Amino acid sequence: MRNFLERLFHLSERQTSVKNEALGGVTTFMTMPYIIFVQPAILSQTGMDRGAVMVATCLSSALATLLMGLLANYPFAQAPYMGHNIFFAVVVCGVMGYPWQVALGAIFISGTILTLFSLIGVWEGLVAAVPSSLKNAISVGIGLLIALVGLEYGGLVVDTPGVLVGIGDLTSRPVLLVLFGIALTACLMALKIKGAILLGLLATSLIGLPLKIVRYHGLFSFPPNLEPTLLKLDIAGAFQAGLLTIIFVFFFLDLFDSVGTFIGVSAPAGFIKDGRLPGANKAMLADSLATVAGSLLGTSTVGSYIESSTGIAQGARTGLANVFTSFLFLISLFFSPLAEMIGGEYTYGNLVLRPVIAPPLIIVGYLMMKVVTQINWDDLTEAIPAFLTIIIMPMTISITDGITFGFISYSLLKLVSGRGREVHWIIYLFSILFIIRYVLQ
Repeated sequence: MRNFLERLFHLSERQTSVKNEALGGVTTFMTMPYIIFVQPAILSQTGMDRGAVMVATCLSSALATLLMGLLANYPFAQAPYMGHNIFFAVVVCGVMGYPWQVALGAIFISGTILTLFSLIGVWEGLVAAVPSSLKNAISVGIGLLIALVGLEYGGLVVDTPGVLVGIGDLTSRPVLLVLFGIALTACLMALKIKGAILLGLLATSLIGLPLKIVRYHGLFSFPPNLEPTLLKLDIAGAFQAGLLTIIFVFFFLDLFDSVGTFIGVSAPAGFIKDGRLPGANKAMLADSLATVAGSLLGTSTVGSYIESSTGIAQGARTGLANVFTSFLFLISLFFSPLAEMIGGEYTYGNLVLRPVIAPPLIIVGYLMMKVVTQINWDDLTEAIPAFLTIIIMPMTISITDGITFGFISYSLLKLVSGRGREVHWIIYLFSILFIIRYVLQ
């Protein structure tokens, strides 16, 4: 078995072990089970069956994560994107009034286009075209975004009238639990104890039980029926003129959230070699096939999750970690109460918190900040686009918007400073497309 895994995942080459991959895969999953419950809550607003969406979410996440591990050999877990599900439910089906079947058809078409582009093999060139300053900035920006989400999940940062955000109630039980989780995880890391993030997460869960912040829901439940959403997409209906823009938006968001995630989580792990992510085309193929599969099963755009960085921080370096994550998504169909306990919500006043998964997200934010030192802050044509990329991501809760500001400002500053030839034509092309996207919004 060891030789088989070595041949399939090249463990020695990536300087990892089955134990590290198992720890990484489990850690990644432990930060993601919220999507199993959030996704049905959001998509059910469109009239979709909540139980069927839950099953579609588990199956598409398991299939897509396994596909990424086997095709690209990277520990990038996949699941339905947050943000994309809001656009699907609130904008396309809510404001614009399209049936959810048609919206799924639009996602299927955008995923198919991405798949064709992946087969042509353009994505590795796209990753290579992004300058190193922006690569590092994307990683830092995603790290700050992850940390901000963790701070919000933990109640450390709250909505504050007049100044947007402010400090939460540091004396409340959920915030104290989060502070405990951060302190314990940081201490374990300082002591160089293997599995520090996962151990911290499990300890936070256990401490939360007697505090009634974490709720035990049982262990076992039978999965709901998938039939209400399975193969219910309306592809023909999605070709009507009004949906062409929607297909483009789905395509655009999927592309740059995926590329941004690939770059962001790869840089700290050392996956990027000489400015390139080896096997980027295979990673994007897995990502695009995940979107197609998700639309067939009955869920919104599926893609690579920034939470994968928690598993990478724990030591995951190959697709073997995805095998463990995928397996946990599958068994979540039967042990969803346990997954709900880890990733479940806790209401405190008018806040909806996730105190258990907040500490690992905050710690990962720190880990992804390291590459900020590799940005040339003395060259304004590199530094200002990097700064805009970093600051826009957490402030807008959007990887794509951060990349947009980075690309456009990088192209502009290089041009006006007479250094336009330093910019790859792909960056110019997407800068123009980004501008058009904002104009047409």
